[in-house]
Amino acid sequence: MDRNFAMEFVRVTEAAALESARLMGRGDEKSADFAAVDAMRRMLSSIQFDGTVVIGEGERDEAPMLYIGEKVGKGGGPKLDLALDPLEGTTICASGGSNSLSVIAIAEEGQFLHAPDTYMQKIAVGPEAKGAIDLKATPTENLKNIAQAKNCLIEDLTVVILDRPRHSDLIAEVRQTGARIWLIGDGDVSAAIATCKKSSGVDVLMGIGGAPEGVIAAAALRCMGGDFQGRLTFRNDLEKDRARRMGISDLNRVYPIHELASGHVMFCATGVTQGTFLDGVRFVRGGAITHSVVMRSESGTVRWIQAEHHFDRKPRY
Repeated sequence: MDRNFAMEFVRVTEAAALESARLMGRGDEKSADFAAVDAMRRMLSSIQFDGTVVIGEGERDEAPMLYIGEKVGKGGGPKLDLALDPLEGTTICASGGSNSLSVIAIAEEGQFLHAPDTYMQKIAVGPEAKGAIDLKATPTENLKNIAQAKNCLIEDLTVVILDRPRHSDLIAEVRQTGARIWLIGDGDVSAAIATCKKSSGVDVLMGIGGAPEGVIAAAALRCMGGDFQGRLTFRNDLEKDRARRMGISDLNRVYPIHELASGHVMFCATGVTQGTFLDGVRFVRGGAITHSVVMRSESGTVRWIQAEHHFDRKPRY
């Protein structure tokens, strides 16, 4: 996969972040999400590649743009699959919270798990604890192994968990171990990636969140040398039937990171609101400043990009 695509696709996340950030704190989730989707779609159409959205805004009947299976790009170039979320943390952006991102992962055709729009049990860690996690083990066992890998006490670990009623037992068990807990309202992609950044203070992500977001997070952690495991969690038989139609035969399978995102992977993200992993969009007179990251699994290169945008020379799509 051409490494120059990394810079092409970061412009896509920048465009989505710039448009959605205008609506930060306005309380309008739908408008913020639409602004990000529309900007991302328009920018994708300017890139010379033959792309397919395999992780997107939902199925075609539910998502008018950037739906699963949608073709994007100018065509005529390499065949690439995209796992994307134009506005990861829609509620966060609309309420003016932290850690909202625009994200996109890119791989060669057939390298992403085609995850249905359901839930996924997840565990994510940074490079220091790679190989120390096992979704089949208990949270207590995982925290012991992570602490041992990081050469620290369990009490030194910070666990990020989505603040949901379904996590009451998980939270109680983690508290029993003595580990610290950071409860978040949304944005578990950002939280998973933050495990790879020492200054974030995040050691591990645990709990159940969206399956599509799990694939995106796995792609990012592949690039940064972290580790991730996921297991699909279904709410009803309809979701199980949908998964089977998408080619998933073992509904209880624990997916290691390389089965969620395999081959050579690229990942781009731009901060929308201020966060632990990326700074948010900052509007200034006549323009804006964005903070992005671009990663490649093949080389392990991670580039942090601060870009100045001048609206009087705004690109035309």
